[in-house]
Amino acid sequence: MADKAEPRLRQRYSKEVIPALMKRFEYTNPMQVPRLKTIVVNMGLGEAVTNPKLIDAAVTELTAITGQKPVITRAKKSIATFKLRENMPIGVKVTLRRERMWEFMDRLVTLSLPRVRDFRGTNPKGFDGAGNYTLGLKEQIVFPEIDFDKVEKIKGMNITFVTTAGTDEEAKELLGSLGMPFRS
Repeated sequence: MADKAEPRLRQRYSKEVIPALMKRFEYTNPMQVPRLKTIVVNMGLGEAVTNPKLIDAAVTELTAITGQKPVITRAKKSIATFKLRENMPIGVKVTLRRERMWEFMDRLVTLSLPRVRDFRGTNPKGFDGAGNYTLGLKEQIVFPEIDFDKVEKIKGMNITFVTTAGTDEEAKELLGSLGMPFRS
């Protein structure tokens, strides 16, 4: 069995990013350098309450985008004003790790983000204080894997980058050096 080639972005992380971050933050050990743990892609579908077919379409699209089958997220409690019952499907999410995570990040920053209309960079305020970054996309059609003709409804998604960084500054430096185009 032949070994798979190491993802391009992971090679860049080990060869360029680790030494640069060690110098920038004066780490003494390469294990102190923050790294990307997981990427969570989440599609919240509130309209699925009235149109359950949206969930199936979202599952298909998210599978095409990430290469992994998503989990259906369900409502935790009933909310009468939204006609929502407990345990109703209201979204889909995928947690990417290892190779798939690196491949997805690479495709996101090199192919998908440049396709966003009027793109001036990602918002640098999307950090949570613990070194994680969340990015919102308004439409799923920026991904080249999505066939525009088969899309019934434009759906947005949140992409969360979970890192081992202790501070937002370290996380921003990590993601920036991996190619995340932050707005200045």
